[in-house]
Amino acid sequence: MWVFVAAAFTACGSSRQGYVGGYSWPSSTGAPSSAPPANANTAARPAAETPRATGVLAGTPGTPNPEQSYRSRWVSVAWSEIPGWENDDLHDAWNAWLQNCERPGPLFAPLCRDVRQLMLGSDDDRRLWMVAHLQPYRVESLEGSADGLLTSYYEPLFDASPQMRPGFEVPLYAPPEGLAAARRAGRPWFSRQDIDINPQAREALRGREVAWLADPIDALVLHIQGSGRVRMTDPDGSVRITRLAFAGSNELPYQSVGRWLLDRGLVRDASWPGIKAWIASTQASNPRLVQEMLWSNPRYVFFREEMRTAVDAHLGPRGAQGVPLTAGRSIAVDKDSIPYGTPVWLATSGPTANLQRLVFAQDTGSAIVGAVRADYFAGTGLEAGEFAGRVKQSLKLWVLWPK
Repeated sequence: MWVFVAAAFTACGSSRQGYVGGYSWPSSTGAPSSAPPANANTAARPAAETPRATGVLAGTPGTPNPEQSYRSRWVSVAWSEIPGWENDDLHDAWNAWLQNCERPGPLFAPLCRDVRQLMLGSDDDRRLWMVAHLQPYRVESLEGSADGLLTSYYEPLFDASPQMRPGFEVPLYAPPEGLAAARRAGRPWFSRQDIDINPQAREALRGREVAWLADPIDALVLHIQGSGRVRMTDPDGSVRITRLAFAGSNELPYQSVGRWLLDRGLVRDASWPGIKAWIASTQASNPRLVQEMLWSNPRYVFFREEMRTAVDAHLGPRGAQGVPLTAGRSIAVDKDSIPYGTPVWLATSGPTANLQRLVFAQDTGSAIVGAVRADYFAGTGLEAGEFAGRVKQSLKLWVLWPK
């Protein structure tokens, strides 16, 4: 049974689709900070479709700025408008700013010398410096609304095997031969259903396995997040942790499995925990229905092992900016609204988190579209995943731009 169902589970999403239910959300104002779980392994998801560097760093030609943004408008405001400005732990945020300075772009690079020196300063010193060097801009839609949507993502950590063996029978694949040619020709590759049942697709993936998981639900999570870590047990019994990064997709559009379940009245809670509960209760009695749910999303994601040195192995996954993400301080944004490398003030109030804090636009994602839209990186592991799966709430953003 697992051999047939496994491929369906591993095909759930593009590189980190964001909230699986795919809804809009009513707005409200921000409120005092309440931090999410931060995983100790994440010192500093594939938002984006691509966890690799791109050419949309702040200050490069054609990127959003106070005079021209393609999906938002920026309104200059006083620092006194920024909620919670006096209360954030800027020492925590400064570690993320140091990561940001690995690839800051031409606009923020001149500030990095001061940023490094201020690692030894107090929060009062940092606040005074920010007021002197940065101008806040409230981010609004082109229609003038400052209210938006916050979701969250994380980096999964699962047990895995480098070879198929009893208990580990769910494959994760590297890109197949022919994928790049199909992309250059503007053609999608096989759909997720094709990968399950089409002999040509299955033959193209033979020998392309990068890891085998124990649970198809884990594979589903990894596909939705777009990257993650696996704890590999080798044949000699040695254990190593490997990061799997996004390496491509079949170029078919993501369809929300949460939306599919809601439309059929199968769930009332389309959060990730709600979907996991439905899968667990349905798999044994009606595996075909679970498979139909998975096939409703034709998108399929491929992975590659990301090599890290011992020095930086503890850092978060690299986002689209090309720098390691920092738990609680990195967000994915719509790059047509806010360019990569930009410091941003985030305010949100909701049932899962009340946050008012400095974050950095370092990633993007295929579901992260809109002027006031962000996906909040929660960290690595189970606790971060439980938090991320519940976040879907109101949002306000302020870009902090050099004067």
